[in-house]
Order: sequence, then structure tokens, then C-alpha cells
Amino acid sequence: MGRLTTHVLDTALGRPAGGLKIELWAMDGAPEMVSTHTTNADGRVDGPILEGPAFKCGTYELRFHAGDYLKSCGTNLPEPLFLDIIPIRFGIAEPDGHYHVPLLLSPFGFSTYRGS
Repeated sequence: MGRLTTHVLDTALGRPAGGLKIELWAMDGAPEMVSTHTTNADGRVDGPILEGPAFKCGTYELRFHAGDYLKSCGTNLPEPLFLDIIPIRFGIAEPDGHYHVPLLLSPFGFSTYRGS
């Protein structure tokens, strides 16, 4: 069975981004929220974001609520924030694949890739 996981690292502070809210949206047709999660102290979600019968091929979007997280760190940030909600849209084409979508985050930039 396939699964979707993530990991968020705060590259400005050099540590995992704990307490960051993440939403998963299905994007085939009208956008539909699938689930909401919060990262733990290791910057990970406790268990897969999507797995089992719910894990289907299609287009999805992870929305990382970076602005709320960055504000909670006490960093001096401009208003409005340069980064607030970071959407990462991706496709699942392998029903038995492991899709790992990590986020490397700082107040003024981010990076992602398909991890393992």
C-alpha cells in the first residue's frame, strides 16, 4: 500500500519545525480538504498523512501554515509576511509508492523535493 509523509525543517533556526499546521487537499475537480495535521517536535506528522484505501492516484496539495509557525518562533518579521501559507501541489501516480514531501523553511524562502 502507498503512503504520503512529510518532514519540515526550519533552516533559519537549524531545527525541526514543530507545531506547524499542515492541510492536505485533493485537487481533482473542486478542491476538497482531506485532512489536517500538526508537526511534532521532530517536524514530522505522527504517522502517514495519507495511506490505505484513501491513498489514491490523483493531484493533491499540501498547505503548510508557515506564517503562524514563524510568528510563534518570535522571529522579527515584516507585515505582511513574505511567506504565509505555502501550497505544494503534486501528483500521485504510483498507488503503491511512498511519496515523501519534505519542506525546508525559512522566513524568506523554502525548498521541497520528492524524498524517500
